[in-house]
Amino acid sequence: MKKMITRLFLFPAVVLAASAHGADYPQRAIRIIVPFAAGGITDVMGRTIANHLSTELGQPVIVDNKPGASGMIGCEAAAKAAPDGYTLLMAGIAPLGTNPVMYRQIRYDPVKSYEHIGLVAKQPLVVALSNAVPANNIRELAAYLKQRPPGDMFYGTSGSSYQLITEAFNAQLGVKMTHVPFKGTSPAIEAMLGGQIGFMIDPYSTMGPLVKAGKVKALALTADKRSDAAPQLPTVIEEGVPGFEASSWQGLLAPAGTPKDIVQKLNAALVKILASDEIKQNFSASGVQPSPSTPEEFRRFIVAENQRWKSVAAAAGIQPQD
Repeated sequence: MKKMITRLFLFPAVVLAASAHGADYPQRAIRIIVPFAAGGITDVMGRTIANHLSTELGQPVIVDNKPGASGMIGCEAAAKAAPDGYTLLMAGIAPLGTNPVMYRQIRYDPVKSYEHIGLVAKQPLVVALSNAVPANNIRELAAYLKQRPPGDMFYGTSGSSYQLITEAFNAQLGVKMTHVPFKGTSPAIEAMLGGQIGFMIDPYSTMGPLVKAGKVKALALTADKRSDAAPQLPTVIEEGVPGFEASSWQGLLAPAGTPKDIVQKLNAALVKILASDEIKQNFSASGVQPSPSTPEEFRRFIVAENQRWKSVAAAAGIQPQD
């Protein structure tokens, strides 16, 4: 009986302590780890959200770039950080969606290592061709590739996510191209302009200026609908490839064990930010789609991405690297 009374007195104290997390948070600067170098799309998203979160929460929000190992160094650092809401992670499709498929040695789990605050943005990808390739739409590209020996066309990527997306594209067209990996988008684009590769799937934010300048051909977007940034471009689905959709994406996370009320407070601030006209206009100029979600929706999204790319890798015969 005495133990029961003690528990009854303790229970309200525990509830009050838990609820105080969100009420008092934040009381000092917040750090957002970006697992890539400055200047890339994930860094841009991280800095944009950091600036607006600082206004919403009334505390400085600082971006900490920790690049290396396809984003795995920064993601591991975030997973090991104190779960107090003062270290967050801005990461996307490569470290959270495709790295678990492409690498054996990965010291974090995209689902179990984090609390999922919310999806931030999606970027439609462009199916781009070298001007030297005699095709002007998806149907002509498929016909051209089927007339040539399998693997005769070279495609370039700057990361594992784009390799898997391209292999999924190949599978649905029933064609085979040969993968050429590059250490970044710039050398891949240089190779396309120089004629060493003929095909790329890459974000519109990087390929758009080249398309407008007439340096490469854009056949379609991989999004599920047309983009306001390039309304003239059809989707791959419109071009006769049913159900094909793939996007680059980013989301905000916290270390596993971060109190739920802090996660909810951060989610509410993030959703408000993404709904603002300023963000919508800012993102639209680069072909980026604000994509707010609940924490649970974001978690389910990552689970689905992991399953999807695992299936694509198995079908393409891609083995994980050490």
